[in-house]
Amino acid sequence: MPYIDLADGARMFYKDWGPSIGTPVLLSHGWPLNSDAWEATALFLAEHGCRVIAHDRRGHGKSTQTWSGNEMDTYADDLATLLETLDLQGVTLVGHSTGGGEVAHYIGRHGSARVAKLVLVSAVPPLMVRTDDNPGGLPIEVFDNIRAGEVANRSQLYRDLADGPFFGNNHSGDVPQGTRDAFWLQGLASGTRNAYECIAAFSSTDFRPDLAAVDVPTLVIHGDDDQIVPFDISGKLSAELVDGARLIVYEGGAHGLPDTDRERLNTDILTFVTS
Repeated sequence: MPYIDLADGARMFYKDWGPSIGTPVLLSHGWPLNSDAWEATALFLAEHGCRVIAHDRRGHGKSTQTWSGNEMDTYADDLATLLETLDLQGVTLVGHSTGGGEVAHYIGRHGSARVAKLVLVSAVPPLMVRTDDNPGGLPIEVFDNIRAGEVANRSQLYRDLADGPFFGNNHSGDVPQGTRDAFWLQGLASGTRNAYECIAAFSSTDFRPDLAAVDVPTLVIHGDDDQIVPFDISGKLSAELVDGARLIVYEGGAHGLPDTDRERLNTDILTFVTS
């Protein structure tokens, strides 16, 4: 299996699908998942001529479960190592949820010399938690409750998220059991410390400076019934903060769009990548 070595000795697992000369697309996954969460999109894009790279963030999936480095600066630096090791040029960065924060922070921290385009899907920027200068954010207690669930019984936490708000099953009641089971299984493949600390990384990192640094064509896709990363505090604001960004709102869309709205999302991403 393909791995790269990171600066602190950790190893990152990644998938590299499609023709080597295809337009490169990098897919960054959400919490507490791994690259498997993107497998349908990766297959679709690769079958349409793209070279698709999807990695397991440190502490998730098949990558090393490190004790430290479970925060956005290190995630972005790890991503830089991956892009440099594979020598990717003109890549489209696509991030779902926490992955959207990772790819935005990569641009803010490392620039866009290797980047052609950016896609944010149900993504956590600009800033999820409520602060004095972000009064519309979610109360810190929301994230404290997730942390408490991670400590008390993370298997049940992941089951409750999958059966309820992540895919919007508590609203629609029609999300297949297999889809929900895949979320639970991927979550349990993460390290418990890594998943716990990542909650702060995705909720408390201020991505507003990163969005201000974005200087490539950007597509923001968000569901207006996202119960995990509400549209009004995330996708809507991100599209306003990135100069020239295009916003697509999925009416009734939940958080887990790569599964719940797979065909539409895949087509929207491919159209943007190849335009």
